[in-house]
Amino acid sequence: MEDLTIRVDGKEYNVKVEETDDGKILVHCDGDVYEIDKPQDKQAAIFNRIKKEKIEEKGKAVITAPLPGTIYDIKVKKNQKVKKGDSLIKLIAMKMENDITSPRSGTVKEIRVKKNDNVNKDDILIIIE
Repeated sequence: MEDLTIRVDGKEYNVKVEETDDGKILVHCDGDVYEIDKPQDKQAAIFNRIKKEKIEEKGKAVITAPLPGTIYDIKVKKNQKVKKGDSLIKLIAMKMENDITSPRSGTVKEIRVKKNDNVNKDDILIIIE
């Protein structure tokens, strides 16, 4: 098991990283255990996962990239009201368009990407409140 310190929004988190026999990576943080894909940059993946969890604890929905790709189109603007199922972003991955939809109704508080940005799996794209 590997010990790391990750800083998210100015707060430090001590995490333990464990690789299982079947190749999964488990991150232990604040009594929770998260599973992440085996990335090239383990610290970046851990950072993204903890950041997402902490934002969601504040009652916000965090929309992340389901797989690596390129932002093809952004269908919403900041402060726009959206309904569950509304299209938010078109992501091109493996030569296919993927429609990223809203998991709930709310207001778009942040858009963290621009058209043509390359994103990794689990990168935060949009935050809805």
